[in-house]
Amino acid sequence: MGIDTKPSLYEDYDQKTSNNNTNSAAQVFGVEPSLVKADQQITPTSAHTIDHDSWKQVGLLMVTSFNCGYILSFSNLMLVPLGWTWGITCLIVIALFTFYSSWLLAGFHFIDGQRFIRYRDLMGFVFGRKMYYATWILQFFTLVMGNMGFILLGGRALKEINSEFINDHGGITSTSPLRLQYFIIITGAVYFVFAFMVPTISAMRRWLGISFIFTFTYIGILLVILVKDGKANDFRNNRNYKIKGNQVDKVFNAFGAIAAILVCSAPALLPEIQSTLRKPAVKNMRKALSLQFTIGLAFYYGVSILGYWAYGSTVSEYLPRELSGPKWAKVVINALQFLQSIISQHMFIAPVHEALDTKYMKLDERMDSMSNVKRRLILRAAIFGANTFITAAFPFMGDFVNLFGSFTLFPLTLVFPSMLFLKIKGKKAGIGHKAWHWANIVVFSLVAVVTTASAVKLIVNNVKVYHFFADT
Repeated sequence: MGIDTKPSLYEDYDQKTSNNNTNSAAQVFGVEPSLVKADQQITPTSAHTIDHDSWKQVGLLMVTSFNCGYILSFSNLMLVPLGWTWGITCLIVIALFTFYSSWLLAGFHFIDGQRFIRYRDLMGFVFGRKMYYATWILQFFTLVMGNMGFILLGGRALKEINSEFINDHGGITSTSPLRLQYFIIITGAVYFVFAFMVPTISAMRRWLGISFIFTFTYIGILLVILVKDGKANDFRNNRNYKIKGNQVDKVFNAFGAIAAILVCSAPALLPEIQSTLRKPAVKNMRKALSLQFTIGLAFYYGVSILGYWAYGSTVSEYLPRELSGPKWAKVVINALQFLQSIISQHMFIAPVHEALDTKYMKLDERMDSMSNVKRRLILRAAIFGANTFITAAFPFMGDFVNLFGSFTLFPLTLVFPSMLFLKIKGKKAGIGHKAWHWANIVVFSLVAVVTTASAVKLIVNNVKVYHFFADT
């Protein structure tokens, strides 16, 4: 019985770089070493489109996707627990660190001529097999939970529209709106159809213009009403900005808010988005990031700040519920938010689709071949069927946003990029650079632990109000 001397697929990066880079590339991507040249760029196989899109397309995709229905919860999740001073400070600091870490991570899209189109592939190549699986578990948890949040927000938008017509005594005569679960099912079904018809991130390009119109129309109307309500005497006399709870609760809630702030800017799928960009992919990704963290951020931060200013510490976790009207504006905001979310949610769940499509589709056939269409139908139905059922059963996503923001996004967004820098460039970096990245790793790892504890405490405290299929 012989001993297997073949190197591990994800052997230590130091060992790989001390060996021939060509052999390392072959081992990682399953290519015979003799067929790979040292200066040849290696791109792994994927069922989805790679190296195709412009930075403007990806920038517009990120701006519209991050200005999705989630921003209607951020006044409550981010600013109510922090108040004005700490709230604005944390918004600025987290945005700067998130932009810096994303900028840094974009620079590791190519290593020794190899292109890494998946975050897990990059971490596995540099740190080994365990980090490959750890990264994929964190990503999968984030993206699936995020998709459930989208389904819930879409359902709430439809229910708010239904409630507006129910409350119109001159219209429908029913005395109560339909349960939230009906609208969650409708939302999940619509998302499924879109994901089936538009299979990849690159295929979204035909929908980005529509998404742009939907996004900035509903945000524009929302901002006007927020300013009007903020100036109105009824609201001004009754609102306050006091942070509620005892000292312990205030501390834990503040850390939960910090996790929510990270959620609003961190995609946790940057290499997957970057994989769609044509060359130079690093430069183009950084252009797209600049667009997101200027124009995009100005709008979703603007909505969050104005919502808190207008309604104070009592602002709802779903902002349109607070609006004074007119009725048509509330209907339009909810309708456009729902329509926009159909498009924007697709970016955040696309890496899950890509992983399943690459594993189960026939890669030697076209995406629209009869065999692949059947497989895609089954895969999309399985994902959205499961996500819709869980969302309908547990419609309390506000608490869980804090959980996945703390448990998964802090490592993926703020810790792992510094780990990559130290492993890949640490030997040539100066003491100052090393100290900076070690500080990032230690500080944000500790923050991740504290914010996770805060999120778990919030869920435990609220468990008494949870029940299956609640009509929230």
